[in-house]
Amino acid sequence: MAPKYHPTPLSGSGRKALTKELGKARAMASILAARSAELRTKGEALIRQANKLLCESWNERMWSDGEPIAPSPAIDQAVNGGFPWLEIMCERCKTSSDVDLAALKHPRTHFVHDLATRLRCRKCTNASGRPSTTLLQLAGQPRHPRTGP
Repeated sequence: MAPKYHPTPLSGSGRKALTKELGKARAMASILAARSAELRTKGEALIRQANKLLCESWNERMWSDGEPIAPSPAIDQAVNGGFPWLEIMCERCKTSSDVDLAALKHPRTHFVHDLATRLRCRKCTNASGRPSTTLLQLAGQPRHPRTGP
């Protein structure tokens, strides 16, 4: 966007007043931009904290009720809240594993509880009927590190 054009006044006092007002406006613009950046940082920290509390609340409800509870946090809320891992258990072989939510190809706006029907165990992928998985909880780090490639 092109800068706004201010016609220069003919009198000397008018030019001085215009220069003074333009200086005030530029100073106020920089003050407002700094304040905006400060409030944006505080707001992002509050959103991150709210996402963390949402994930912790969902984990507690999962632990107490024992089933995928709707509504759950969205994938982007879980990642932003510091819970980028989802612990799952295969219904067939009862193997627990971790899923990196940040690496999923699903849209970030999908809810975590919707993933229960879409995730499959690596060991049982070739098994007939493709057994589903049970969601256990969201985690900040993988609880079952892979030992092989």
